[in-house]
Amino acid sequence: MTTPLMMLAILAGPISIAWLLGLIGRTFNLRSAGALGLALVFLFTASGHFIQTDALADMLPTFVPARVPLIYLTGLLEIGLAVGIALPSTRRVAGIGAIITLVLFFPANIYAAMNSIGTGGHQWGPIYLLIRAPLQAILIFWAWWFTVRSVGKHFIDGKFH
Repeated sequence: MTTPLMMLAILAGPISIAWLLGLIGRTFNLRSAGALGLALVFLFTASGHFIQTDALADMLPTFVPARVPLIYLTGLLEIGLAVGIALPSTRRVAGIGAIITLVLFFPANIYAAMNSIGTGGHQWGPIYLLIRAPLQAILIFWAWWFTVRSVGKHFIDGKFH
């Protein structure tokens, strides 16, 4: 159950640091800090695809072909999304890709929770979805807010510009 908490801490870490730097008079860009947090979350989750490959493959229904190669491939996809989100020039497109990925990956989380398989809390069964579904919604909103949405003014240095 620590995985969702770790994901939230990683997500909020850069924005918290940027905000603290702003308190001591340092320049910060809240939007970039939020995007960096999302990129770090994707790197964190991607690492699981290479460290806990078999456990993640078990989270997929048995009718899914080539489950282990698919886990590696989706891990590479998450690394690509993280890099795209980290780069301002590709941030918006990568953010859209991140939202699509989060939506498409969620059924695997539902399947794993309903069947009590996998890691990160899925073994708790359907009750885990009470944590995972809001986390998924936070990640989707975060991706939209910090990478996709257009803003007329930017909040920099504690002021709108």
